[in-house]
Amino acid sequence: MFEINGIIDTDSYKASHYLQYPPDTTRAFFYLESRGSDRDWHETVFFGLQYLLKNYFLEPFTQGMVEEAREVITAHGEPFNYDGWTRLIEKHGGKLPLRIRAVPEGSVVPLHNVLMTVETTDDEFAWLGSWFETQLMRVWYAITVCSQSFQIKKDVYKVLRETADDPDAEISFKVHDFGARGVSSQETAAIGGAAHLVNFLGTDTMAALLLHRRFYHAPMAGFSIPAAEHSTITSWGRGHEAEAYRNMLRNFARPGALVAVVSDSWNIYEAVEKIWGEELRQEVVDSGATVVIRPDSGEPVEVVSRVAAILAGKFGFDVNSKGYKVLKNVRIIQGDGVNQNSIRQILERLKSEGFSASNVAFGIGGSLLQKVDRDTLKFAYKCSAIVTGGELREVYKQPITDAGKNSKRGRLDLIRDENGEYRTVKLEDVDQRKADNSQLRTVFENGELLVDDTLDAIRARAAAM
Repeated sequence: MFEINGIIDTDSYKASHYLQYPPDTTRAFFYLESRGSDRDWHETVFFGLQYLLKNYFLEPFTQGMVEEAREVITAHGEPFNYDGWTRLIEKHGGKLPLRIRAVPEGSVVPLHNVLMTVETTDDEFAWLGSWFETQLMRVWYAITVCSQSFQIKKDVYKVLRETADDPDAEISFKVHDFGARGVSSQETAAIGGAAHLVNFLGTDTMAALLLHRRFYHAPMAGFSIPAAEHSTITSWGRGHEAEAYRNMLRNFARPGALVAVVSDSWNIYEAVEKIWGEELRQEVVDSGATVVIRPDSGEPVEVVSRVAAILAGKFGFDVNSKGYKVLKNVRIIQGDGVNQNSIRQILERLKSEGFSASNVAFGIGGSLLQKVDRDTLKFAYKCSAIVTGGELREVYKQPITDAGKNSKRGRLDLIRDENGEYRTVKLEDVDQRKADNSQLRTVFENGELLVDDTLDAIRARAAAM
């Protein structure tokens, strides 16, 4: 197992920063925000800080870690604050004199607002707030995946409300995480998959289940169904495609069950029309199961539209109370070429052809967990105040070449005003109001975790918005 000394888990240039602050600096204040998005998103869903804190910030640092860090960092060409780190071990037993405040996980907060603040709590260690930017900034990933999943959920739910009888009963399983194999590491799969499960219940990323079990008190955070892959179908040979499908029915098709079968190994349209729609049709009906046909190639909008039309002709359909067709006995899951835009296009195409969104679900992989970066939501972690010479000094940047990188100044807080709108303000302004107006909670202080949320509570917050 590859583990990194937490002192060294920072950017190289951070090692020299303790020598760069004004010499009489005793405190420092930092904040995290999304500075906007190039996508049509207007809010973030905060998630993932509790995992980072539990996994990386609760175990005290040791003198052995300090010795290793000095050896590595000095050989690397950087100065190392050996006396400062040794003093941390002596004075605080290796626990971090930091106070971290954050919005509750699951909160849906408009862009350009403070989401988290980090403040040093001991006059000897003002430099620590910057040192841990690298680790704390990584919360951008969980927030971005969670926010993307949330935006997709809003899109799907909108069309469900327009075309389905019971959208609330369906929405949780409409988008399924297929992303585990498409990311760079097991931890990435676990974090990104866990973020998706704030909004949905469907996943094939089992690492995410373990993260929620260990860090968010969720014995089982998500669910899946038996499903075929190409190897289990093509191993029967092209001449025995029907037998491969029949084998799926015999093993998994029971009354009330769901079973998914990839059906594009050779000719998706012949498979749907001739095999599923004719040769195996009665077996599907008699099984009492719902068979979910999975196309996995071609242009997604066109393929789903054509498959839906064939299935409607072969299996029939009901017309729901909103006037849209709902297939009998079968459904479709599209798992190739799926992203927010293609989901919107597929749903609109089906709707225009008279089909309810009840007929289709989506499996999303790389676009969900991998095709995001820190700039998707333009995350920044910036210093906004220090105490130097006993006086509070507001800190900010205002580059003339990019106003989008202007930073906030002062000791910051987040409130909801009398209209329920979020606003980033200075802490002293909150003090003049009611203290309970703040939307930030102290979640970590001096090495101790102060808030330990459940996934259920986080889901409730996100769903309430």
